[in-house]
Amino acid sequence: MYAVVQIRGVVNTNKEIKDTLKMLRLHHINHCVLLPENPAILGMIRKVKDYVAYGEVEINTLETLLRTRGRIIGNDPLTDEYVKENSTFGSISELADAITKGAVRMNDLPGLKPVLRLHPPRKGHKTTKRTYQQGGSLGYHGSAINSLLYRMR
Repeated sequence: MYAVVQIRGVVNTNKEIKDTLKMLRLHHINHCVLLPENPAILGMIRKVKDYVAYGEVEINTLETLLRTRGRIIGNDPLTDEYVKENSTFGSISELADAITKGAVRMNDLPGLKPVLRLHPPRKGHKTTKRTYQQGGSLGYHGSAINSLLYRMR
């Protein structure tokens, strides 16, 4: 399961990249989506790699994000009670475990918004013009995406 966060804006950007970001449901900076690992999704992510940060998300990071930034219709926060009433899962931690393993998608829970609107990272980005390997914030982070997501909780 990949977590993809938009880092840069799309002003004066190629239309292909704008369309790809729109298909990934990334409409604003600091928005995050969770996507399955398959070749089609990976190709789309590689196309927009200069505008996003992505990597493999862990269960505890996803649980923290769902508790702090998960929203349902009406912009109400996601709670354990809502998850119990509207799904077969008993809590947000069970839901996060199932999402990470790929058994369930965020769209499968009725009313849950598939986009997480994150806070800008605490202590800021290193730079938004270089890749992670060059000391920046863009591109493939691997498991280090969890530290970025934790700072953006």
